[in-house]
Amino acid sequence: MKFRGKIIDIACLNHFTRVVTTISKLTKMCVLRLTPDNLFFVLSGKVANGGVSMWCELSQANFFDEYQMEGVSSEDNEICLEVTPENLSRALKTVQNAKAVKVKLTKKHCPCLTIAAELPTLSSVSRVVTHDVPVDVIPRRLWHEFKEPSMPDFDVSIYLPPLKTMKNIVDRMKNLSNFLVIEANLNGEMNLKIETDLVSVTTHFRDLGNPPWGDDASQDGGPSQSRDPESMVEARVDIRRLQQFLMGQQVNPSKAMCNIVHQSVLHLILLHEDMSLQYFIPAVA
Repeated sequence: MKFRGKIIDIACLNHFTRVVTTISKLTKMCVLRLTPDNLFFVLSGKVANGGVSMWCELSQANFFDEYQMEGVSSEDNEICLEVTPENLSRALKTVQNAKAVKVKLTKKHCPCLTIAAELPTLSSVSRVVTHDVPVDVIPRRLWHEFKEPSMPDFDVSIYLPPLKTMKNIVDRMKNLSNFLVIEANLNGEMNLKIETDLVSVTTHFRDLGNPPWGDDASQDGGPSQSRDPESMVEARVDIRRLQQFLMGQQVNPSKAMCNIVHQSVLHLILLHEDMSLQYFIPAVA
């Protein structure tokens, strides 16, 4: 197995750092899956058993000026590594002004992602800062656990309001309850609700729009034109998990949307021209 990449463009380095930092807010550990064309950050929690899952896909050509990798074999040309995204984020944040950053899979006291940055200098002597981020190599027999999750058979899909606005509201609601009800309909309306024995608070959003899934604006087994556009579909979730997702405003997504499986799953999506992030939150009773 071999992997090496090089980032020269500062904007690409900053964007890659923001993506990794966002992932570090969502999970302490995840799998970095490397293929010839893409990088994936994967968290494969069992949503049905109360865990969260995540799938983040990046096109390597939009981030790396040089990118070379050889997988475990010609048939299975991939590399899967377990990594702590916070460690990777910290290393990248320290090299934001570098002239070039190289990322390489190395073998030192343990397998590592080695990040070597050439820093600007006023003299003729170059300065190179190196960080070794420990990783674990995941054996081929476990790869089936880290495949792209299927789109759930949702009941309603809706665009989210600006994430910063939504985050400010959810942050305030967290002081009132550990759980939040998010509900939406096919008329572009969404509500965030807190309901306890002492207080009931609701924030309303209107005219958000509903994504056109499929030719008839529906998904097989999901929302359809037969559903009453005014009828609300809801999911009650752990408010802390929603807060974590809303940290994704750092990546400046072009679109953010939410799919709701009634009282079952909240499927959140961030889209950017060079990345996509899916996050699954189980509903709670």
